[in-house]
Amino acid sequence: MPRAIDPLVLAPDQHSELQDWVVALGTPQQVALRCRIILAVAAGKTEIMVAAENGVNRKTVRLWRERFRGGGPQALWEIAPGRGRKPSYDVTRIKAVIDATLQTTPKGSTHWSCRTMAAAQGISKSSVSRIWRSHNIKPHRAETFKLSRDPRFLEKLTDVIGLYLVPLRKV
Repeated sequence: MPRAIDPLVLAPDQHSELQDWVVALGTPQQVALRCRIILAVAAGKTEIMVAAENGVNRKTVRLWRERFRGGGPQALWEIAPGRGRKPSYDVTRIKAVIDATLQTTPKGSTHWSCRTMAAAQGISKSSVSRIWRSHNIKPHRAETFKLSRDPRFLEKLTDVIGLYLVPLRKV
């Protein structure tokens, strides 16, 4: 005999919101499935019936019913901690890439490229790119004035500034 469960009662605004999410084009499929589960449970169907209609396990129906009770419609959008792909590199490895990018320069260059940083750190160039993108680091876009390493730089600089201060006169 099936276990007696507390009926799930939806407010009219919750019911319409869940139906909107089911038919909306932008709703992820996993959220739409959760909405269909909640709507079916609220309609009075048993866990076994809802599971069979949606192609899921009975425990999945129970899980989402309880999460909905605890958090309302927004709980259907949440992803449980520990789910998803695990990071490939730990925090110390990522910090090493960021520190090297911001505090050093490669030999013979003014800034790091993905490929040179990848070779220096021993990881792939796409991993370097992903790390830089996530931390909004753009080594190729310098916002500071860079002094030349030319030994005659100061002499050349004063000549150019002198031209701006005292322009040549047309004859």
